[in-house]
Amino acid sequence: MSYKFSFGIPLRTVIALPKETNRVLALGIPKLDEVFHGFQRGDFAVLVGRPLCTLLLFLLSVRCQLPFRKGGLNSRAVYIDGGNRFDLYAVSAIAQEYGLEPRAVLEKILISRAFTAHQLTELVFEKLEQILKRHRSKFVVISDITELFLDRDVPKTEGRNIFLKMTHHLSEIASGRRAVIVTSYTPRPYSSESLFLESILLGRASIVIRFNESQCGLKFTLEEHPNIKPYSLDVPSNAVTMDMFVED
Repeated sequence: MSYKFSFGIPLRTVIALPKETNRVLALGIPKLDEVFHGFQRGDFAVLVGRPLCTLLLFLLSVRCQLPFRKGGLNSRAVYIDGGNRFDLYAVSAIAQEYGLEPRAVLEKILISRAFTAHQLTELVFEKLEQILKRHRSKFVVISDITELFLDRDVPKTEGRNIFLKMTHHLSEIASGRRAVIVTSYTPRPYSSESLFLESILLGRASIVIRFNESQCGLKFTLEEHPNIKPYSLDVPSNAVTMDMFVED
């Protein structure tokens, strides 16, 4: 399959076929799985960077449905789309790589779209725990978590206070319901407000993973983890074949 996303990264550069594993929720990229075993229930994680982080959210939304012995959570995914980036064709392509029926996979991804900071806040504070309880889900995605708070119509002081409370609430949900919550964040280096929200978000997260461009393609950096010291790893990007990622 040579399906390409709108941001130009071929699926086969990151996808890895499922295998027997004791990991909780592995990324599914063997080059990274060798050094980062995956997300534990109770983790509140932030993926920093784009476009790979967007693809990883799709990938994890499929992988979480796998049984435990194959690196999944045997769970539905709750996908709160704060950036309006969910791509059902991309998710379907990933499902097919895993030998899964795309329609069945999509039916197990509970999508809620937020178009304003108020809508996102309402979803997190008033509906998220109910959804997790009703569907017994153990995996949550929140894409582009800061984006809506950078809207000009959101007063800075009010937005900061709400964002601080929201990230605290997400951390509590992850811990209290033993769920994995993964968010994506794209830095705006020339925006003081973006940097302020970043400090709140990364300060609250239990795991922070950053992706940057490097001479080899991509640099994976584990910046924060409760049990692992920070480290960086160069990972080939779309200049390589899938064979360099898939373990035998």
